[in-house]
Formats: sequence, structure tokens, C-alpha cells
Amino acid sequence: MAYREQLKDNYQETRLIQRRLIVSAIIVLVLMSIVLGRMYVLQVVEHDHFSTLSNSNRVRLKALPPTRGLIYDRNGVVLADNLPAYRLEIVREQMDDLEQVLQELSSLVEISEQDVKKFRLASKRRRPFESVPLLFNLTDDEVALLAVNLHRFKGVEINARLTRNYPLGKHAVHALGYVARIDERDLNSLDEASYAGTSHIGKLGLEKYYENDLHGDVGYQRVEVNASGRTLRVLDEQPPLPGNNLYLTIDSALQQLAEDLFAEERGSVVAIDPSNGEVLALVSMPSFDPNLFVKGIKSKEYSELRDSSSRPLFNRALTGQYPPGSTTKPFFGLAGLEYSIMGHKQTVYCGGYYLLPNEERRYRDWKKEGHGKMNLNDAIAQSCDVYFYDLSYGMGIDRMSVFMKQFGFGEKTGIDSTGERPGLMPSREWKRGARGQPWFPGETLITGIGQGYMLVTPLQLANATAALALEGQRFKPHLVKTIEFPTEDMELEILPEINGVYNVKKALNWEHVIKAMENVVHGLRGTAHRIAQGITYRMAGKTGTAQVFGIAQDEEYEEDKISKKLRDHALFMGFAPLEDPKIAIAVIVENGGSGSSTAAPIARKMMDAYLLRHNAQQESNS
Repeated sequence: MAYREQLKDNYQETRLIQRRLIVSAIIVLVLMSIVLGRMYVLQVVEHDHFSTLSNSNRVRLKALPPTRGLIYDRNGVVLADNLPAYRLEIVREQMDDLEQVLQELSSLVEISEQDVKKFRLASKRRRPFESVPLLFNLTDDEVALLAVNLHRFKGVEINARLTRNYPLGKHAVHALGYVARIDERDLNSLDEASYAGTSHIGKLGLEKYYENDLHGDVGYQRVEVNASGRTLRVLDEQPPLPGNNLYLTIDSALQQLAEDLFAEERGSVVAIDPSNGEVLALVSMPSFDPNLFVKGIKSKEYSELRDSSSRPLFNRALTGQYPPGSTTKPFFGLAGLEYSIMGHKQTVYCGGYYLLPNEERRYRDWKKEGHGKMNLNDAIAQSCDVYFYDLSYGMGIDRMSVFMKQFGFGEKTGIDSTGERPGLMPSREWKRGARGQPWFPGETLITGIGQGYMLVTPLQLANATAALALEGQRFKPHLVKTIEFPTEDMELEILPEINGVYNVKKALNWEHVIKAMENVVHGLRGTAHRIAQGITYRMAGKTGTAQVFGIAQDEEYEEDKISKKLRDHALFMGFAPLEDPKIAIAVIVENGGSGSSTAAPIARKMMDAYLLRHNAQQESNS
């Protein structure tokens, strides 16, 4: 029995071993085939895909924001440039806990909730490996404090970037506008690829209107980075193209003079070259420093500007709408001649008030005792209300409305800026549509002296005055004179564009009206005769006073007994020199009282400064 157990079947054992070896070999071959197949797929079939992924880890595309174009005045004075400033930036991909980093950074420098909110908004349009600015315009102390602690914060960088700067501060801000951080509203309209790496965009004025010119074209760098995301070397680069430069029609010296003349008053001045529509000055007072918005204005500072009773953020020149008062009388006087309502020698007796037929209400003249007999020249020079009550009653509101629209009243001028409003030139049809009410004869009378529903912007009034100066030719006002293309070494000059031409029936009609405007300034009884003292040129003008609130027939307007905010607005419009007009001006001083004593002197000083300098330049060139 023991002998049998010791006997083995060698053949069977050999067969078993062979089968096991075959099975093992098959399994090894199958596994090797799988591995080799997978390697083939990875190395050959999907080579391009994984090569791209590999390069994405090693090579990154970095946006290079373009340098924003510069803005100069007509004489080459820099109004907007770019200065280097330090920014605190964060690369989200390189940090483990963003919230913790923000909290620790806040212990070193002041970071407001608004800063964090804008950072998160900017992060939405940036890829994780791109740096996103958290703080702008770091002070030297902040840079030093952050620099010594930077080793503690992976993914936090301090970078020097070009930042918009307005060297003249608050001067001309309502013409220039400003840039500020890109917000959610901007994200809905801009092309993200074109603004890669860009943090600011034009918000108002020229900065917004000419955004496409000023911004430039973004560039790119392909850079090699290490495992920590740090740049090792630049592989290749497509440099950004800088934005175009703007040369404005604005005369910064005239602009600053006008702003200084306002002192603490509120209001607006617009000065235009009648021969081509170039805006020489566009003033809205009070003003504000646009650099506050570039840096990222704090909530408290913004609230102070927004809630101020002086409304410094409000662009009075383009958006402010005011009753024009007696500054419309030359236009209505011309209309009366054109419609043959009243001849230039025909007189109207002014006894201090006007009565409509079968009515007892008195429409009072500003001069209580009246002016006596008035013809067109006297009525404009002395600003007789009764004369224009009678004239407007004979003309009717519909003809008045049609005529005034030919000078741009009630319509936008189309200036190259933002926020312009159209004013209002009322008519019977307008009131029926807007108010659902009929037009009353008394409303025609007060429209004839620039009151009631009629509203104008300072820009409209200046542009219409320029049209008077050119005897009916009205140019489209513009703020940009030349666009310079630095990458192409060329310039584009903005040519004058005519908005309309009014052709009078009789050439003498111009002469009658402009002569009367001349007598406003140079006549012995002209309402602005005081500003003619020492004048070396001839000026045509018209004063105006616009009521802020109505008074009853039996009440007197006593300026010294009412609060400043309820006093009349003071207005003046005019042009000079009479023979060859070089400048047309409209001035509105809110609650300034009399146009002759408040608004007219501002216009005279501006005309002096501009014309005397203009004449000196001509003499030096000859």
C-alpha cells in the first residue's frame, strides 16, 4: 500500500504544468496587449489631446492689456494720461483657501466689502490662472507692508500697472467723463476677448463715447510656468496695440477760467466756435475729481457726491433742462418778422402788463411801470415782456414751435458725448399727447418769454446762439477735433457737419435782430450795457431771467426775502466779434437772480480771454 502511494503519474503532472503555463502565457499576452493598446491610444491616437493638456499645465496664454489712448485739449495740454500704480492681485488657482487669504490680507491693509464684491465680479470673467486685481493704487506704505509679508500668501502678487490719471483733476470732468472698474452691466455688453486683462472701462462722457478708439487691442504672451504657476520664461509674444489719442476742441485755459468764475455758484457755460461747431468750453458746476472713480471710490465718498444738494455728478451742460427766459426773444423776434406778424418799426405800448381779449388776468412785465412804446429793437434791447406777449399771441404756439425747432430747440444736438437730453419745445399737439389737455392762449404768452413748458439745455442754447451768429447756418457741436492713430502714424480730422440751415425771407431780418442784440450790450438802455465798459470789440447778446416758482398777481418778487434755492435763474447768451463771430456763449447760473448782473459778466470775461488770446496768436503768426 505504501509502495503504491510513492508511484507518481509523471505524464499527467507534465500535462498539468503545461496547461498552467499556457494559460499564464495567454493571460500575460492579453494583459500586455491591453497595456500596449492603451499606450498606442495614448501615444498615437490621442497624442494631440494629451499634448495640449500637458502644454496647458506647462504653457499658459497671458493677456496683455493695451495702453489706453491719451486725451489732449486743442493746444496739446494733457487732460487724461496713464501713470504706473501698484495693484494687489490674486491668482485663485494657486491658493487653497481664498476666504482665509482675504481675511489675513485685511489684517494688513484696508479691504472693504465693496473691494471684495468687485473682485468676485471680475473673477467671473477671468480664468483661474489669471491674476485678478483686488486693490488699486496702493500707497508706498501699503506696498512695503505687503511686500515683507508676501511670502506668506501663495498666489498673491503686487504688480505695477498703468492706471488712468486726470492731471487737471475736477476741471473739464463733465466733458471728459471718467473710467472705472468693469461692472456687471458692462459685462453684459462688452466682448470679453477684447477686454482680457483690462479692469477699467469708460463710464461717461468722451471716455465712454470714444471707448472703442481709446481702448486699443489686447495682446498675448505664451509663457512657461512651473508647478507653482510662476512664470519661468516667455515663449512668444503678440504685443498689445495702444488706443488712439484724442485731441479735443476744448480750450483748457478757457475751461478753467469759466469754472473759476463760477466760484461757489451752480450752473453751466457752453462756448462754441460758430464757424465749425467746435466746443471751446463745456462747464458744469460744481464739479468733482474723476480720479476718485479710477481708484475705486469708497461708499462714503460716493454717497457724499450723490446726496449733495449741489449735485456735482449732474452734467448740467448736456442733461440740465432750464426755462430759457428772455434769451429766446431774438428768435421769436425773428419769427415775427418772418411770419409778417409785426414789422421791425411797428410799436406795442407797454404799460407794465398785458391782457388777453375778454380776460382779466394780467400778464406782467418785469418792469412794473412798463416801458412805454416799444419796437422790435427796443423790445429786445430792453427785454420788454409785453411786446413779446403781443407778438406770440399773434403768432400762435404751433408756428412758434415749428420756427424754433429750425434752430434746434426741442431736439438733441447730436454732440459726441453721453447723456444729452432734448429739452422741450411745446406745441398744441405735444400737450394733448403728453398731458391729455388742450392748449390755452395764456400758455402761448409765457412761452413767448421763454417760460412755461419750454426747456433748453445750455448746449442747445449755445448752439442756437451760434446759428444766429452765422445767420441761420447751424453746425453739429463736437468735442473731438482730431483722432491720432499712433500705430499707423496718421490722424483723422473731424470735419464740421451742418445740422441745418435757416434761410430768411428777407436778409434785412437778420440785420434787425442782430442789431437789437448788439444794443443789449452796447446800447445805453440795453439790459447788459454794464459789461460793455472797456470792451475792445462789438458783441451781440441777450440777458434772461427764468422763474423757479410762480407768484400771484398781487405779490411782488423780492429776491432778498426768499431763500437762495428759490431765486430766479440768471441767463445770458451772446457772440463776438460782431463782424466775424469767433465765439458763441450760453451761461446759466442757477438761482443767480439777474442775468445782467450774474451771467453776463461771466460771458464777457470768457470772451475777453479767448478773443484777446486769439488775436495775439494771429498777430504772431502774421
